[in-house]
Amino acid sequence: MFKQLREDIASVFDRDPAARNSWEVLTCYPGLHALQIHRLAHWFWAHGLHWLGRFTSHLGRWLTGIEIHPGASIGRRVFIDHGMGVVIGETAEIGEDTTLYHGVTLGGTTWNKGKRHPTLGKAVVVGAGAKILGPITVGDGAKIGSNAVVVKDVPPGATVLGVPGRVTDAGPTKEGARFAAYAVVANQDDPYSKAIQTLVEHSHELDESLRALTAKLARLEQELAQHEAEARRAETLRAVK
Repeated sequence: MFKQLREDIASVFDRDPAARNSWEVLTCYPGLHALQIHRLAHWFWAHGLHWLGRFTSHLGRWLTGIEIHPGASIGRRVFIDHGMGVVIGETAEIGEDTTLYHGVTLGGTTWNKGKRHPTLGKAVVVGAGAKILGPITVGDGAKIGSNAVVVKDVPPGATVLGVPGRVTDAGPTKEGARFAAYAVVANQDDPYSKAIQTLVEHSHELDESLRALTAKLARLEQELAQHEAEARRAETLRAVK
C-alpha cells in the first residue's frame, strides 16, 4: 500500500512541474486522494460489499469532484491532474502510467450489462474535456486531445483530435517517448483543418481574381462607351457638313 502511494506521489512529480514537495502532493492533490479512495472502494466492490463500495466512491466524489465507479480497474502510477469533473464508469480499465486531465469522461453507450466502458492502455494521455465512449480500446502511448470525442478504437501511439475523434498521427509508440501534457504534441496539425484552410485561401484567391476581372470589364465598358460617343459625334459632324 505504502509502496503504491510512493509511486503515485513520484508520478505527480514526473508529470506536474507545479509540485514542490511530497507533503504538498499528499495533502493538496485531489487526483491522488481520489485514487486512494477508489482503491478502498474497489476492494469493497471486489469482495461483494457493493453498497459500501458505492458509498465510499460517493464520499470520494464529494471530497474531490472526481467520480470513479468502484468497479473500474485502475493500474499503477495513474495520475489525474486537477481532476474536477472526471467521470470513470464501472467497466472502464486504465493501464499503468496513464494521465487524465479535468473533465475527462470514460463513459458507456449502452444500458446492457457487461463491458460497456473503454479500455485505456499504458501511458495514455487524455486531454481536458475529452470523452471516450463505449467498449473501445485506446492503445498504449496514445494521446487524446482536449475536448475530443472518441467512439472508435485508437491504435497504439496515435494522436486523436476533434469531434468525432480523428487519428492525426498514427506513429508507433517509441520506447521512452516524452510525456505530452494535455496530449499536445509537436506537429499535430489536423489534416481536416489544413484542407479547410486551403479551401479558404483558395476562396480568397478566387475573390481577388473576380474583383480584378470585374474592374477590367468595367474599364472596357467605359472605353467602349467613350468610343461609341466619339463615333456618334464624328457622324454628327459629317452630317452637318
